[in-house]
Formats: sequence, C-alpha cells, structure tokens
Amino acid sequence: MPRITATDYAPWTAADAARHIAVPVPGDDKYSRGVLGVITGSDQYPGAAVLGVEAALRTGVGMVRYLGGERSSTLVLQRRPEAVTSEGRVQAWLIGSGMDHESRDEAAVAWSTLAMAQALPTVLDGGAIDLHEVKRGPVVITPHFGELARVLGADKGEVAADPAAWAARAADRLGVTVLLKGSRTYVAGGGVALVAASAPSWLATAGAGDALGGILGALVATHADAIAADPAVLARLAASASVIHGLAAHRASVGGPLTILDLAAAVPGVISGLLSRG
Repeated sequence: MPRITATDYAPWTAADAARHIAVPVPGDDKYSRGVLGVITGSDQYPGAAVLGVEAALRTGVGMVRYLGGERSSTLVLQRRPEAVTSEGRVQAWLIGSGMDHESRDEAAVAWSTLAMAQALPTVLDGGAIDLHEVKRGPVVITPHFGELARVLGADKGEVAADPAAWAARAADRLGVTVLLKGSRTYVAGGGVALVAASAPSWLATAGAGDALGGILGALVATHADAIAADPAVLARLAASASVIHGLAAHRASVGGPLTILDLAAAVPGVISGLLSRG
C-alpha cells in the first residue's frame, strides 16, 4: 500500500463525534440501549476494571456485564453496583485493559476465548491486543506506541516517530481498526483515516487508556447494528471516543491536574454539550 502520512488523515471534530452518540428513545430498554461485556483488570491491576466500567456507564449503555476475578469484581461492584457480574447476552466486548499479555489468568483466557468466538464488535486493549489473531468479527485495537511495536515486531522509537504511517500499516497488516494513542490519536481502518487532538497534556496519567477503552466500548455497544452494516463506522466511533475522552479531560482538568475518575465524571456533561450542538 502507498505510504500514509499525517496529512492523509482527516481531522475528527466535536461536531463529528456528536453524530456518533446514540440517544435513547421512548420504548428503549436496557437491552436495546446496548449491553457491553467487559473482561478487564487483573490481580495486579484491578483498578483498570473499575475505570473502564465507570467510563462506559457514564458514556451511556443499557448495561455493563463485567467478567473478572473476585478482587476486580468486588471493586467494580463497590464503585458501580449497577454493573452485572454474570454471563449473558451482550452487543459488544471490551477486553484486556489492566492485563499482562504474558500472564493472563485462566479465567480471563477462558472468558476471552468465548467472547472472541461470538464474532461481535470488540475493543481489544492492553494485554489482549494479540487476540486480533483469533478475530471472527469487527475488531478495534487501542495500543500505545510500545504495544503496537510489540504486535508488529517493530521498534517503539520508529512507531513514535511516525505514528500516522504505523497506524495505517497496522490496520492493513492485521485487518483491524487501529486507534493509536498519543498526543494526537490516529485511527485507521475500514478505508478510513482520522485524527483527533482534543486532549490536554495533563491526560498523560495512569488509567487514561482504561477510561478510553470504556468510552469506546460503550459507543461500540450502542452502534453494533451500524457496525455490522458498515465496518467503517468502527473507525468513526473510535475517533469519537478519543474526542469525548479528550474533552472530558479538559473539563475535569480546568487547566490543572486531573484524576481519571474526575474525567469519567465529566463525560455525561461533555456528551450533553455535544448533543446540544446538533
């Protein structure tokens, strides 16, 4: 494929993101609004599960089904008692935040295997990005530079030096949509190349990617039918998640430091503001 450069990526704006938010209508129920299945966190990083579930619920889904270890499940329920910690039907999956790809526990492996076999739209983050190899349905991966370098057998410095080209290369080689995290977020896949740059530098903090995964997972779950009809929708949702994530960070920061729970708490207000533009 021809070499892709940053100039080949179309800017994705708040107005674009606003068109990719599902608004409930009279007659909707928790299932029709979208159910997101979440397999995240670990004994080492249980907080990742909490942050992803928190962000997903605040972005807007009918239900989050969380499948994880006892410690992570307990923390998730303490923070968000509306989360459901049993198996059942879902419209999309978020897998991998807070996991180590080299040491996923047996339960996480079993749940992830079942999830990938369902061929539903899936967000693969952190320690599950390598599961793109067993994909059956639409997949978006959300690596940072080091994770993408590992998956492609490349050098992290090379990826960091030209993220636009590497995001497109990964999408073509792996057959997935790629959201490459950084100060500018490059999204490639389904014949689409988009760039979002709405985040403050204060967002470079632990847990930011976990929240982004939750936001994106929620958008995917609420647009599962649209993704099935047009794979390019997945890239647009990924860019929209980045915009919402960045705007929520600005709102939480107000020019200073922020925590990721602050960011998640700001998401509903950001979404309300985006919808009011339309």
